[in-house]
Amino acid sequence: MPDPSPVPTTDHVDFVVSQWRQHCPQHDVAAMQIVSRIFRYATLATRDAEQAFRAHGLQQGEFDLLATLYRGGPPHTLSPQQLIDALLLSSGAMTNRLDRLETAGLVTRSPNPEDRRGVRVALTEQGLARIQAAMGDYLPVLEQLISPLSDGDRQTLAALLRQLLAAHDQHSPGALRP
Repeated sequence: MPDPSPVPTTDHVDFVVSQWRQHCPQHDVAAMQIVSRIFRYATLATRDAEQAFRAHGLQQGEFDLLATLYRGGPPHTLSPQQLIDALLLSSGAMTNRLDRLETAGLVTRSPNPEDRRGVRVALTEQGLARIQAAMGDYLPVLEQLISPLSDGDRQTLAALLRQLLAAHDQHSPGALRP
């Protein structure tokens, strides 16, 4: 089977940057070549990923919360504050998200046995089944999104993005702790 059409050597950002250079030559717009591509790619990736989530009755934020509980391993339980830190949400946004997921039967909130003032959030069996099914549709979407890249290019891009994010993650609210 022949290879699909070749990957173009220019993109929409090249067009936009050329316009900026032409009409605002006094500005250095070199950073746009990277950041605009990240923004544009994030928009496209989000659109494609949300289709996979919707097939399971989830929004991206709900998927993220369920996935955070799931990837932590059994008993798939965290405190609301741990979820806030991991997902970079306000407490109000977390409460709303938890309310929706609890109403849907995907998570439960129960008293924290180690802290009478706190609660623990846990995946229900239904929540575990939903996140597992959603992951089955989400991972192929991610693979498709990076399909134009060779294995070596994937590793290089991952390393470069890690380098960019590592410095910001250390100083961001909610930075993940190992």
